Amino acid sequence: MHDDLEKMTEIVRDLFDEYDGPVTRELSARDVGQWDSLMNVQLIVLVEQAFGIRFSTREVGQFKHLGELLDAVETKRAAG
Repeated sequence: MHDDLEKMTEIVRDLFDEYDGPVTRELSARDVGQWDSLMNVQLIVLVEQAFGIRFSTREVGQFKHLGELLDAVETKRAAG
């Protein structure tokens, strides 16, 4: 799980290049000025590519913070 957070941190840092705060499981769009609906789509696509998984539209709409996204990544990979 720690490796997943490191990979997610790289994605967040690359995508939200103006954000220099901490990348934690609690991080949400409220914390990042660049994180709008378009960037959210880009984030999901990058996460899907990086972890080799796919999310449904319904699943994407349920993520409130990075921790929920990481939990979903772990669940998808375990189901496999």
